[in-house]
Amino acid sequence: MIDQISGKIISINDNYVVLGVGGLGIKVNISANFASKLVNEDLITLVTYLNVREDALDLYGFKNDSERNLFLMLISISGIGPKLAVSILSGVELEELKSNILSGDIKSLTSIPGVGAKTAKRIIIELKDKLSKTTTTELGFEDNFGSKISKDVLSALVGLGYSESIAIEVIKRINPAKSDKSIESLIKEALKILNE
Repeated sequence: MIDQISGKIISINDNYVVLGVGGLGIKVNISANFASKLVNEDLITLVTYLNVREDALDLYGFKNDSERNLFLMLISISGIGPKLAVSILSGVELEELKSNILSGDIKSLTSIPGVGAKTAKRIIIELKDKLSKTTTTELGFEDNFGSKISKDVLSALVGLGYSESIAIEVIKRINPAKSDKSIESLIKEALKILNE
């Protein structure tokens, strides 16, 4: 498999980019979110997934391993192919998508073009468990849990029976590292959000 590709951007379209690599123009399918952040002539490196079919070879590119891992989880679900998976990644930011899956938010998922209620339910059923068992670094959370207070709030929430993934989402919202509240106040604030 082609694991990554580096080259100069020749052209950018809504759902793919053409990279100049060794005299060739290689088409790499990407999410619309990612495409909107790219600039022509830039040199970039993408982690990739090569989809092999009888009649085509399609290369899909991602800004990092986290995005590719979620894409691979999506295409492992019956009825979701690479095109729909990229469409899902295009419809919402990565962090928000993970949060929607973990919280079982069908309404948010069905607002993504191409995702109906049945598909949304299937995504939640099949990925909620996988995402909650995955470590925070594998999920690609860009969190700052270096502070002792953040770790203390996290361990308190996990001790109360909440999954680490959901606890992290709440901690990101209350941001203990930048707060002057006591740990008790922060835990109460987190529990209030969890019970909304």
